[in-house]
Amino acid sequence: MGDLLRKIGTLVTREGPDARVVGVEVWLGALSHMSESHFREHFRRETKGTPIEGAVLSLVTSGDIHDPHAQDILLKSVSVET
Repeated sequence: MGDLLRKIGTLVTREGPDARVVGVEVWLGALSHMSESHFREHFRRETKGTPIEGAVLSLVTSGDIHDPHAQDILLKSVSVET
């Protein structure tokens, strides 16, 4: 979660001091050991008090255990409002 939030934070910083994240799309690999509900809970808790707090979180969960990224959690997109 920390790496993902650092990536999002870097994107927000580039947009300027008044930027805030309004949407985040994340892909959960089939073997990432993270359910949607568990990820949502961690995301909500870790973003509290940050420019990411309140962003709409869109999750895509893969069922393909043979995907080369099956163990990964990938940031797909970030929507920023300035």
